[in-house]
Amino acid sequence: MTSYDQPSSSNEEIFAENNNASTSLHSRCVATLKSPNSYTSSLVLAGKFLFTGSSDKEIRMWKRHQNPTDDDDDVVVAGKGAVKSLVVSADKIFSAHQDNKIRVWKINNNQNSGTQNLAHLATLPILSDRAIKYLRPKNHVQIRRHKTSTWVHHVDAVSALALSRDESLLYSVSWDRTLKIWSTADFKCIQSIENAHDDAINALAASRDGQVYTGSADKKIKVWGKPHGDDEKKHSLVATLEKHNSGINALAVDMNGSVLYSGSCDGSVLVWEKDCGGRAVAALRGHEKAVLCLGVVADLVCSGSADKTIRIWRQRCYSCVAVLAGHDGPVKCLTAASDCHNEGDQTSSYLLYSGGLDGDTKVWEIFVLPRK
Repeated sequence: MTSYDQPSSSNEEIFAENNNASTSLHSRCVATLKSPNSYTSSLVLAGKFLFTGSSDKEIRMWKRHQNPTDDDDDVVVAGKGAVKSLVVSADKIFSAHQDNKIRVWKINNNQNSGTQNLAHLATLPILSDRAIKYLRPKNHVQIRRHKTSTWVHHVDAVSALALSRDESLLYSVSWDRTLKIWSTADFKCIQSIENAHDDAINALAASRDGQVYTGSADKKIKVWGKPHGDDEKKHSLVATLEKHNSGINALAVDMNGSVLYSGSCDGSVLVWEKDCGGRAVAALRGHEKAVLCLGVVADLVCSGSADKTIRIWRQRCYSCVAVLAGHDGPVKCLTAASDCHNEGDQTSSYLLYSGGLDGDTKVWEIFVLPRK
């Protein structure tokens, strides 16, 4: 049974201020979703709802307010193992699963009750795609010494998903070392880049300019793209970014698509700027263990770590302005969104959602205040 509890201890309320910055930041945990039998492995926001994917194959929908009742949520169960990633496109949700599949869900709105529920639309690769590719030997690729599969299949856990800016393309990466591109219109796989990395691919991010970033246990970030205005061309390798000393677990791109953030097993977050030729211009250090997830909202960068903390960093000055402590296990996933903005006093407010291996999903309020 999943419950939604208010924080009971003061150690979940944090005030952090950076004396070198032009603003101060207040933050506090306002609520906790508890899942005693599993942990939240993925998160995504869609309008007034929060969708969570669990380590036990559940996708759960919650209303985004502080005191929902047990009747506020809707649950679907699919596949085997963890729901590794969730993305939203209009009235659809795409979910990546540990059973090597991608599933598509329709968000149905009930106008009378004001509620929503999820209905299964498809499982990728779809049957027609599999059948057509299976009949032609040239569509088969060798995945192990004595085993082949068609190139539309992921053959290991699908670790991350991302959407193109116009949401016409879905990108997926897997521990099978492939990057696949899908059409969101008909759910067909239109390209598969085999051996995109030398080891499992753990992270994925898509930029507004059409470039796609993949991060791997091989310590490399690869940049993929195709010529502008040429929809017929396939994605190909644009660049390889090498600076990390350990495997990469998380990637995030800022709203302008000009800055890439990458988190790795050594606890560091590297900052890559396009204006500087795609070089790493800063290393954000402070986490004591691996960085497992990243998120960007406005000019803040949030990093969740195996050290059980979330750090909030200022963009451009790249300083840590808050450390959120409250999880009793590694922070596996997070997402953030603007809450409101008061033009009168220039106070910005954000909501941050974090999922930990302790079985808790926490809701944090973050207030950025101008210094006097």
